[in-house]
Amino acid sequence: MVVALTLTPALCGALLSHSKPHTKGFFGAFNRLWGRTEQGYQRRVLGGLRRSATMMGAFALICAVMALAMWKLPGSFLPAEDQGEIMVQYTLPAGATAVRTAEVRRQVTDWFLTKEKANTNVIFTVDGFSFSGSGQNAGMAFVSLKNWSQRKGAANTAQAIALRATKELGSIRDASLFAMTPPSVDGLGQSNGFTFELMASGGTDRDSLMKMRSQLLAAANQSPQLQSVRANDLPQMPQLQVDIDNNKAVALGLSLSDVTATLSSAWGGTYVNDFIDRGRVKKVYIQGDSDSRAVPADLGKWFVRGSDDGMTPFSAFATTRWQYGPESLVRYNGSAAFEIQGENAAGSSSGAALDKMEALANSLPAGTTWAWSGMSLQEKLASGQAMSLYAISILVVFLCLAALYESWSVPFSVIMVIPLGLLGASLAAWLRDLNNDVYFQVALLTTIGLSSKNAILIVEFAESAVDEGYSLSRAAIRAAQTRLRPIVMTSLAFIAGVLPLAVATGAGANSRVAIGSGIIGGTLTATLLAVFFVPLFFVLVKRFFTRQRPSQE
Repeated sequence: MVVALTLTPALCGALLSHSKPHTKGFFGAFNRLWGRTEQGYQRRVLGGLRRSATMMGAFALICAVMALAMWKLPGSFLPAEDQGEIMVQYTLPAGATAVRTAEVRRQVTDWFLTKEKANTNVIFTVDGFSFSGSGQNAGMAFVSLKNWSQRKGAANTAQAIALRATKELGSIRDASLFAMTPPSVDGLGQSNGFTFELMASGGTDRDSLMKMRSQLLAAANQSPQLQSVRANDLPQMPQLQVDIDNNKAVALGLSLSDVTATLSSAWGGTYVNDFIDRGRVKKVYIQGDSDSRAVPADLGKWFVRGSDDGMTPFSAFATTRWQYGPESLVRYNGSAAFEIQGENAAGSSSGAALDKMEALANSLPAGTTWAWSGMSLQEKLASGQAMSLYAISILVVFLCLAALYESWSVPFSVIMVIPLGLLGASLAAWLRDLNNDVYFQVALLTTIGLSSKNAILIVEFAESAVDEGYSLSRAAIRAAQTRLRPIVMTSLAFIAGVLPLAVATGAGANSRVAIGSGIIGGTLTATLLAVFFVPLFFVLVKRFFTRQRPSQE
């Protein structure tokens, strides 16, 4: 704006000069065609002013279609971007050996290097680690894809490759496998998709919560709106449960704190102190010898010192048994919880997937509650802010126009053009199968500004014509005819500048496509429709407020 205000007048004085109009050649033919276009446009504007009721009915229909298109547009937060990477997580049954895990890893590697050889650049695998936890039955593969210029077509995007990998590698009977893409924003989750926290409430124990989780997972995997829904933890592992008879231990003169401390130190390990070894600080731990804690029966080899300095074996007051349990106990917001991850299915938006998960969770028996985390939480928080953002944007435009024209009535004729631009933006997003995400909302805000700009060009000139003594209808027609060419030319220039965004490919293409498509669609309808409706809005608003003024006085 600073450049326009300072340099434009000087450039106009240096570059613009009086010249004869072109009558021959390309420019002459264009001027003649444009002259006929202006004449036809003037007749249609005059006809619209005479049939104001019909035009307002058409405007009401446009507003209804716009509202329907916006309502039908699926909601989302951020588009899934092709970042050139895929992550594959595989989990084997509890107790699976490292050899079996290595065999699954080999099959995953072979699949990418053979079936997806044209798209795969490098694959790096890790055994013993996954996003769900660490263990010899877990592993991950990190796949670096080839450059986007070598992976043209919708079938070669990271999302399409991940979907094929999940489908085909899912036939490996020895493992549960999911392929995923990195999150759109680093730090918000481990991968694309949603993160759902199922929490216990009302005294529900973990066993009951796990049964409800299994019920929720079964229902979610049958929903056509969801895919790759899985628990984000490792399978339950065999665990040795030590049952201590507290009453018997106390009767034997033992302190319960000494019992648990001895058991923890002998079978687990306890940090004692630090010491200096060749200039380095090292930690000291105490732990029972491996030969004395190899089998459950070895518990009887350990003794606890009593209050009378006597030694009592664990076998006198404790028993052991095997059971299955989680590798780690997860809590969320202070409650026992299980984390569930998943994605929206093809043809379904992330907003619809979140709504479906909420509906399924609400159908569970009493004793559970739920929450969102990661990027899903941000999406839920942002979903209720869009309307407030639009309202603030329109209010700012209205106040600026009120200050510009020193009138509360004239800005209404500009504000009324906004639905015309929103119609094109929403239809463009719907035709291109886009979602109502953050980037599309940026396009909507830009469309609001562009629509207002086109209307201002006509209203400002019409206001000047009214001040010169023209009637409202004549001033509106004169302003529309005079401003038609700059409106069309500036809109075409802007569309040409935004066009590369709408047809973008490669890294970050989805966000650019969302912005470009929304702006182009909104600019087209705001230009094609506004040039016919703005003169009518100006006349009707001026007549209404002029008629109301005497009664107000």
